Amino acid sequence: MNQLIRWGSLLTLVAGLIVFISSCKNDDSPAPVLSITSISPTSAPVGTTVVLTGTNFNATPASNTVTFGAVSASVVAASSTQLSVVVPASAGSPVSVTANGQSAQGPAFTISSKPVVTKAGSITASETWTAGNVYLLRGFVNIKSGVVVTIQPGTIIKGGTVDEDPTGSKKGGTLIVEQGGRVEASGTAQQPIVFTSNRAAGSRNYGDWGGIVLIGRAPHNRPASQAAEGGIGIQLGAFNEPTDNSGTLRYVRIEFGGIALTNEANSEINGLTMYGVGSGTTIDHVQVSYSGDDSYEWFGGTVNAKYLVAYRGFDDDFDTDWGYTGKVQFGVSLRNPQVADQSGSNCFESDNFNSGENAGGVALSANNGLPLTQPIFANFSSFVTSGTPSNASTSSSGGSGPYQSAMHLRRNTAISVINSVFVGWPEGLRLDGTTTGTLNNANNGSLEVQGITVANSLTAVRGAGNITNDQASAYFSLAARKNTVIASTDLASLLLNANSFSLTSPNFVPGSGSPLLTSANAVTGGKLSDSFFVSAPYRGAFNTENWLTGWTNFDPQNTNYDQ
Repeated sequence: MNQLIRWGSLLTLVAGLIVFISSCKNDDSPAPVLSITSISPTSAPVGTTVVLTGTNFNATPASNTVTFGAVSASVVAASSTQLSVVVPASAGSPVSVTANGQSAQGPAFTISSKPVVTKAGSITASETWTAGNVYLLRGFVNIKSGVVVTIQPGTIIKGGTVDEDPTGSKKGGTLIVEQGGRVEASGTAQQPIVFTSNRAAGSRNYGDWGGIVLIGRAPHNRPASQAAEGGIGIQLGAFNEPTDNSGTLRYVRIEFGGIALTNEANSEINGLTMYGVGSGTTIDHVQVSYSGDDSYEWFGGTVNAKYLVAYRGFDDDFDTDWGYTGKVQFGVSLRNPQVADQSGSNCFESDNFNSGENAGGVALSANNGLPLTQPIFANFSSFVTSGTPSNASTSSSGGSGPYQSAMHLRRNTAISVINSVFVGWPEGLRLDGTTTGTLNNANNGSLEVQGITVANSLTAVRGAGNITNDQASAYFSLAARKNTVIASTDLASLLLNANSFSLTSPNFVPGSGSPLLTSANAVTGGKLSDSFFVSAPYRGAFNTENWLTGWTNFDPQNTNYDQ
């Protein structure tokens, strides 16, 4: 009996060991899987070195087999996560890697006839970028003080995407023009200059790269120690040079830039970001498409602009802060009604600063709340949906938040929006703030909303903060301001173009006889008497001329920039 007990105990012990060993094997991590997550650049000529990023490569170059189609390529450097590979003659597709007993195929790659010139770090001497090359921005590329970078018409500049950032900071390629530097990017209607994603056609997305940041010496209302957002870190200083010149952006497209670096506030880079940019700077005929944050944002400054396009942005279209006082005429935004930001997307969002007014009865002062944010925008059109505005929400997989207001004017702003039309926004005007701030600015004429058509909105006007709905409505509805609300049932009366809401082939020129084109419905004089504004006695960005022709692109996702 004792022997049987001993044998039983031994069998139990063995069984336990087997279970233990089996459980240990089950806890083992799976073997690393070979993958190619990106190829940078995504297009390059034969003989160029490209970088394959992925997992489980062999750290010995010769132990990796790389082919472009059926043609073998030379691996010149290797680590477990990156391979440097020379593009072979007669290269084809797809790009494949075999290493460590596994094989994987990469994303699309295209043989280009143009050399790829990589730009990284600081540019400390003036230079010219030519249309015969493609330029690849890796990480933050800073144009330093005293340096001028001239970009020829037709030049393609690609932003290295966040997963290609060699610093590992996930900021992506970003062109930063520092105080005293200039970028002279003068394209033409026939040969626009294009800043776009480094990803291949069909695989581009919001926020693939950083965008363009201009930092000037014009006034703003923040402390001198205030740094530019998005990890840029450059302090704005206390300059007072309103005519400062950061260069020229003319006939320029900026596609798939704008990135929220974290979920925290003030960690974003926009499609086009302007800090203290002066009126000596030229900005006209610029299209920002698929920005991962705001399409345009002005932080202080005095720069003026004409002919702006915000196409399928993620957050706000035109955002003004920190004492911006410039003038802007002719702009259009077209939104995908299924894509908006978690913060609530607006066409116009305007702040003085957070919270806009100094607390405790302390008077506003220069670089401490003054100058007020007080720009003038005239002749803008914005389109979200011709259906029920409530459908423009979080319900689809394309967005993370709701649409909010055509104009969210808050925090003591004194912006003016004149002779403009907004269609399909859940709200028209949200007048937000205090009675001594935003509302007082509206009542004393510092802030003006005039000659506005709000169409197909769930709520045309509302108050927020300490401003009541009645106060906001009384301001908006005063007959002298010539503001109009058009119900969804009467939308046809505007005689909008049949393609006003087309996401791929839009046309915003109203039909003949549209009340938007009636000069009697427009506001003239007053702030529009400034010599910057051309006579445009109609509502919206278009009369009979379509100024988008030739230089814009409403299908950048599928455009081949490698020829």
